[in-house]
Amino acid sequence: MKKILMLMTTAILLASYTNAQTSFAIRAGVNWQNINGEEQDGTKLDYKMATKFHVGLQADIPVATDFYFQPGLIFTTKGARLEETIVGENFKVNINIAYIDIPLSLVYKPEVGAGRIILGFGPYVGIGVGGKQKIEFGSQKDEEKINFTNDVKPVDPDNVTYYKRIDGGANVFVGYEFTKNLFLQLNTQLGLVNIQPKDEGQDDGKAKNTGFGISLGYRF
Repeated sequence: MKKILMLMTTAILLASYTNAQTSFAIRAGVNWQNINGEEQDGTKLDYKMATKFHVGLQADIPVATDFYFQPGLIFTTKGARLEETIVGENFKVNINIAYIDIPLSLVYKPEVGAGRIILGFGPYVGIGVGGKQKIEFGSQKDEEKINFTNDVKPVDPDNVTYYKRIDGGANVFVGYEFTKNLFLQLNTQLGLVNIQPKDEGQDDGKAKNTGFGISLGYRF
C-alpha cells in the first residue's frame, strides 16, 4: 500500500512540474455515505446514510483552454449505519472505514460572472487504511476492528469485521470558484467495486460504497 501511495504521489508531482501553470489546492468537507448491496441470499442491505468527512490535496494541470486534469490524494471516511429493534431492544451499528482516495478527474472551468463554474468527473481508486465498527444492543456496547482481506478464512478471528482493501468507482462534481483561491463544490461518488470479501472461498454478497458531500477548498 505504501508503495502505491508513493508511486501515485510521485506521478502527480512529476506531472505538475512539467507545467508551470499547475496550481495546488487543499479541500475538506462533509460527506454522507452508505453501503449498498445485498446479502448472499439476495436480500438487500438495509443500511442508512452516515455522516463522515474528508480532507486532502489536489492539483489542477491545464490541458486545454478551460480544461484541467485534476489528480488528488484525499483522506476520507466511508461506511454506513444500521438501526432496528430486536426483541424490544434497540440495535445500532455504525461502520467507519478510513480510505486514501486517489481521484483522477477531468475538469471544465469556464468563466461565469466574477468566477468560474467547476464541472468534473473521473475515476477514483480507494485504499483502505483502517476503521472500526461500533455496535450497540440495549445497554451493551462493543467495538470491532476492521481488517482488510479478499478472503475470510476459518482461522481468522470472528470478533473482527472484514472488507476488501481496494475500493473504486466514479466521481462526479460541480462547484464554483469565487476567486482564484476560494472554491466550493458538491461531490457525488458511485462505488463500482464489491468490497465484501469471500467467506471461506464462497461469494458472500455484495457491498459497494456510495455517497455525496460538500467541500470547501483553498487554492495556493
